[in-house]
Amino acid sequence: MRAAASKIGSLDAVRERVEQARRAGGSVALANGCFDVLHVGHVRYLEGAAAEADVLVVGVNGDASVRRLKGEGRPVMAAEERALLVAALRPVDHVVVFEEDDVSRLLLALRPDVHCKGTDYTADTVPEREVVRSYGGRVAIVGDPKRHDTRALLSRIRG
Repeated sequence: MRAAASKIGSLDAVRERVEQARRAGGSVALANGCFDVLHVGHVRYLEGAAAEADVLVVGVNGDASVRRLKGEGRPVMAAEERALLVAALRPVDHVVVFEEDDVSRLLLALRPDVHCKGTDYTADTVPEREVVRSYGGRVAIVGDPKRHDTRALLSRIRG
């Protein structure tokens, strides 16, 4: 098993790893998120995503992106720390931090066979669905019903 830090790479490095996996006959899935405070919903989402392909790449939103998407006071942890926690999970093969608010650029660069989103989406509400369709990929909704979220967890912690 590889050390978690070795799973994290730049977009160029992860693209090369994805291309190696494809040359070996493997399929690729991409999951993404902020992963601000890792919880059981994240684990189930990533396990579901890993089941969709041979290789799982996870895009972790950069700090400025999380701030724009989630509001003031977020992220709780820096992107490098969040990426390392995600990389430490067994189902995850590669991690890349991205600065945009959606994963369109990653999708176009990596062209995963399947783009995985959580159960708070449907196939018709995934923002990047047309990008995925443009190169012949598919969208999969994975994970358990959305009963876990970071905002609620932080509220309980702050009590």
